[in-house]
Amino acid sequence: MTTSNLETVLSAEDVRKSFRVGEREIEVLHGAHLELRARERLCLMGASGAGKSTFLHVLGLLEQPTEGRVQLQGKSAWELAMSERAALRNRHIGFVFQAYHLLPDLSALENITLPARIAHSYGTVPFDKKLHTSEARDMLERFGLKDRINHRPNQLSGGERQRVAIARALILKPEIVIADEPTGNLDTATGDKVLEILFNEQSRRNASLLLVTHDERLAKSCDRVLVMVDGQIEADSEVMIPQ
Repeated sequence: MTTSNLETVLSAEDVRKSFRVGEREIEVLHGAHLELRARERLCLMGASGAGKSTFLHVLGLLEQPTEGRVQLQGKSAWELAMSERAALRNRHIGFVFQAYHLLPDLSALENITLPARIAHSYGTVPFDKKLHTSEARDMLERFGLKDRINHRPNQLSGGERQRVAIARALILKPEIVIADEPTGNLDTATGDKVLEILFNEQSRRNASLLLVTHDERLAKSCDRVLVMVDGQIEADSEVMIPQ
């Protein structure tokens, strides 16, 4: 897919992030930048410790940058009040993490509908129990988890948990999905099935996907690849993947 003429839906400009460790100030991000375009599949690669996860947390409005700007839905997200930023994140970004982050006391179905309940508390999306439960059930069935609806995370395999996490990320129909090493805890065959679901859902929903991975094979399934080195997007690292 040609992406250069598509609308930018999420961008970062000169993002810097420092952490204090004892008396030392350690800068992890050194002026990182990125543009995610509508409906594209963008891959971010880099060695462990390059700053990829920190950058994703800043882009996903989970971690405040020390300097720099993040634009989402035409708004400078980190200049908003905390409640406005949380509502913006909840409504427009779906997250898929390597470690799943499912709540252990909730069933698969309840974990999936949780973002809708949270959005309702912010007043951004009314919670329609019948509608959201139906949509969650449909996704579980489509993802091969029809018989796991009432299972808790400790009753699910790693691949099943990640499929539930993908459904949770998609329940509010976000324009953007951020996936941080979504197959990192899975064997190759299971990971391939999970990625097939993630890519299929991204395509059918016309969402934008920002995918972090070490796997060059996965990068070839994306429209563009950026490489992060020492907290920066490497100059001239953008690669357009032939489709």
